[in-house]
Amino acid sequence: MTSIFGDVFTEMAVLLLVAAVIGAIGMRLRQPLIVAFIAVGVLVGPSVLGWVSANDQIDLLAKLGIALLLFVVGLKLDLHIIRTMGSVALATGLGQVFFTSVVGYFIAIALGMSPVTALYVAVALTFSSTIIIVKLLSDKREVDALHGRIAIGFLIVQDIVVVLVMIGLTALGEAGDTAGLGREALAVLIKGGLFIVVIGLLMHYVLTPLLHQLARSPELLVLFAIAWAVALGAAGSHLGFSKEVGAFLAGVSLASTPYREAIGSRLVSLRDFLLLFFFIDLGAGLDLATLDAQVVPAILLSLFVLLGNPLIVMIILGVMGYRKRTSFLAGLTVAQISEFSLILGALGLSLGHINADTMGLITLVGLITISASTYMILYSHLLYERLSPWLGLFERKRAYREEAQDQYMERHKVDVILFGLGRFGTRIARELEQRGYRVLGVDFDPNLIHEQEENCYEVYYGDAEDPEFLTSLPLGQARWVLSSLRENPVNLALLHGLRDHGYKGRVAVTAHTTTCARQLKQAGADLVLLPYADAAAEAVDNLFGVIDRQP
Repeated sequence: MTSIFGDVFTEMAVLLLVAAVIGAIGMRLRQPLIVAFIAVGVLVGPSVLGWVSANDQIDLLAKLGIALLLFVVGLKLDLHIIRTMGSVALATGLGQVFFTSVVGYFIAIALGMSPVTALYVAVALTFSSTIIIVKLLSDKREVDALHGRIAIGFLIVQDIVVVLVMIGLTALGEAGDTAGLGREALAVLIKGGLFIVVIGLLMHYVLTPLLHQLARSPELLVLFAIAWAVALGAAGSHLGFSKEVGAFLAGVSLASTPYREAIGSRLVSLRDFLLLFFFIDLGAGLDLATLDAQVVPAILLSLFVLLGNPLIVMIILGVMGYRKRTSFLAGLTVAQISEFSLILGALGLSLGHINADTMGLITLVGLITISASTYMILYSHLLYERLSPWLGLFERKRAYREEAQDQYMERHKVDVILFGLGRFGTRIARELEQRGYRVLGVDFDPNLIHEQEENCYEVYYGDAEDPEFLTSLPLGQARWVLSSLRENPVNLALLHGLRDHGYKGRVAVTAHTTTCARQLKQAGADLVLLPYADAAAEAVDNLFGVIDRQP
C-alpha cells in the first residue's frame, strides 16, 4: 500500500479509526453504512487526503467480503418463502428486472452511452439491496408483514438473477468477443452442471452428517463455513464462472441444513467488516474530478430508480390481486440499487467492458438512491397516508391474492418458539402439539436437533444468547417464547434480546431457585417455571389425593 504512513499495520489502524468515526456520523444522520464506507474511501483515497490507494491487502479483504456476502445470500435462500409466495415473488422479481433493464437501457442510450455501457448501467439499475432492505424491515418490525415477505421473496429472485448475470458476463469475458460467447457459455454450462452435481452429492452424503459432528464446537462450525465458502469460491473462479458464484453455491449447499441460521447469524459481523474494505476500495478508486460530468446522468437515472422501480412493482402486484397499501410498501423496497450493482460494475471494469467513468456513474447513482430510499422506507407509512387517495389505480376491485395469502399464513403460523429440547422441553413441545399449538423448537445441541428432526418436529439449531440469531426467528407470529433452559444467564440474555428486537408476545422461562425466578421476573419474564417445585407440588397433591380416597 502506498501512503504517507510507514507500515501496513499503522495504515490499517488509521483506516479503521476513520471508518468508525465516519460510520458513527452516518448513523447519526440515519444513513446506511454503505454510504459512509464509500465516503471513507473517497476521503482517504487519492482524490482527497491521499492516505491510501488500492493495494493487495485491501483487495484481498474486499474479495473475502464479497465471497462471504454471496455465501450468506445463498445460505439465506429460503425456499419456504419462495414456496409460500410462489408466483408472486417470481413474477414481481423477474418482471421488475425485465422492465427496469429495458427502460434503463433506452435511457442510457438516450444519454449517449454505447450499447455495452448502456447494458451494464441498465442491469445495474435493476438490483435492490437485500442487506439494506432486510435491515430496515427488521428495524421497523415488518419482516413478517405481508409486504415484507413479498419484498424478501422477490429480492431472493433478484439475487439469483444477478448470479446468473455474473456467470454470463464472466463467460463473455473469457470468450473475448461475442463470436466465442456461445462456445464459452456452453463450456461454462457443462462445467457448472458438473460442479452442481458434485455439490448435490456432497449435500446428500457428506455435508449434513459432517456439520452434525462439527456443530459440537460452534467455533469449528463457523470456521468450516468460511473455509467452505472460500474454497468453493476459488473452485468457481478456476472453473470459469467467478468466485462469487462459487461462494453463492456454497451457501445454497448448506441452506437446507438445520445449522444455517446459526452459521448465518455468526457470519453477519465478519461479512460486514470485510465488506467495509470493498466499499472503501471502491471509494478510493473514484476520481472526483471526473464525476462532475456524471452528475446530470446520475440524477436522471436515480429518479428513474426512485420512482420507476416502485411504480413497476406496484403495477405488477396490483394486477396480481394485492391491495394498494401492500403494493406501495413493497414497491418502496426497490427504490435503490444494491451492493451487487457495484460488484457487477467492478466485474465489468475488470473485464474491460466499461471504463472508470461508468463505474463512477453507477457508484454515484448508488449513493443517491441508497440515501434517498432509506428515508422513503423509514417514513413509508406516512408517505402512504399522503399518497393513498391517488393509489387506487394500482388496486383491483377485489384483492383476492392478499386474502388467500392471509388464510395460508394463518394455517402455517408458529404459535410457540421453544428454546431447549431436552427432556423437559421435549415434554412441553409434545404437550403443546397435542393441544393444537404449532411449535418451533430451538436447541444448541446437534444430537438433540437430530433426534427431534426424526420425530418430525420443526427445529432450528441456534443459540438463545445470540442476538443476531433471534432476527431469523418468526417472532412476529409467535404468541409465546418459552425457554426450558436451566442456565439463568442464558435466559437473561434471551429476555434482553427479545426486548431489543421489540418482541410483542409473552415470554416464559425456567428457573431452579426462587432467587433466579425473581431476577427473571425483574428482567421482564411474564411467567417463570420452577420444574422441581411444580413437580413436588403436583406429587404432593397426587399423594394426598390417594390418601384421601383410602378408607
